[in-house]
Amino acid sequence: MKKTILFVAALALGASSAFAQDLTSKKGEPFLPEAGDWSIGIEATPFLNYIGNFIGGNGLNGAPTWNFLNGNNLITGKMYTSETMAYRGMLRIGMSSSKSIGIVADNSVTSAPVFPAAPKTVQDEAKMGSHFIGLGGGIEMRRGKTRLQGFYGGDLLFWMSGSKSKYTYGNAYSSTNPAPTTTNFGTNVAPAYSIWGGRVQEEKAGSQMGIGVRGFIGCEYFIVPKISIGAEFGWGIGFQMTGEGTATVEAPDPASGAPSTTDYVTSAKASSFVLDVDRNAFGTGNGSLRLNFHF
Repeated sequence: MKKTILFVAALALGASSAFAQDLTSKKGEPFLPEAGDWSIGIEATPFLNYIGNFIGGNGLNGAPTWNFLNGNNLITGKMYTSETMAYRGMLRIGMSSSKSIGIVADNSVTSAPVFPAAPKTVQDEAKMGSHFIGLGGGIEMRRGKTRLQGFYGGDLLFWMSGSKSKYTYGNAYSSTNPAPTTTNFGTNVAPAYSIWGGRVQEEKAGSQMGIGVRGFIGCEYFIVPKISIGAEFGWGIGFQMTGEGTATVEAPDPASGAPSTTDYVTSAKASSFVLDVDRNAFGTGNGSLRLNFHF
């Protein structure tokens, strides 16, 4: 019964606010964005869950989190040129690199160490890198004379990503050492695609690149001055290409043991085209609720 009363009270408050025509707060602050304002958007779901759990009293009320609007972690924002028009932008420039060192026995040493000397060692090295670049821009047109605002417009989206691994080894292949001691960093030793076994020198995942164009329509309600909750749906086209994955593997000649390298195609080229509602790689829209902060 308590939950029902609170729910009805919330609806009554929302209805009375929606029909109010005063677009300034008691302190004179405007509810709606103005020319020159900027805005950033985040996912509203954690905040709505927090409020719902608080009202329900189910004991699951963890602190709300500040989440990106989509799975690709793009920063999204707007710049208002007037009360009825805004430029939209999306950006992510992400790069990562890591290096791992493995210490193995030096195969060039043929005699055992004399106490208390330590065994001679060499180092293997693995370097990994990846990148994701996402860019988007659009124009948003707005309409409405109350705190409930509608909007529509279009976005242009571009993205690209890739990854690479490179390995160097302290012990070399030779006719006298056809099985050098090697650090296994995970997938560099005797990879499944190599018919001769061996170890990877360099491996590249197929790079991805795509472009999308979408139209959108949505609405938002300004719950307090310059803070709104809203959602949008989109429809558009998207095209994505994935390049070949490649690898260079060194292995000993089965007859002589001398080293040789072989280039492999580890994954084939691919492409996709879609014409549908909000299925671009950015995941923009998808009907998710969002919080917008204007300043």
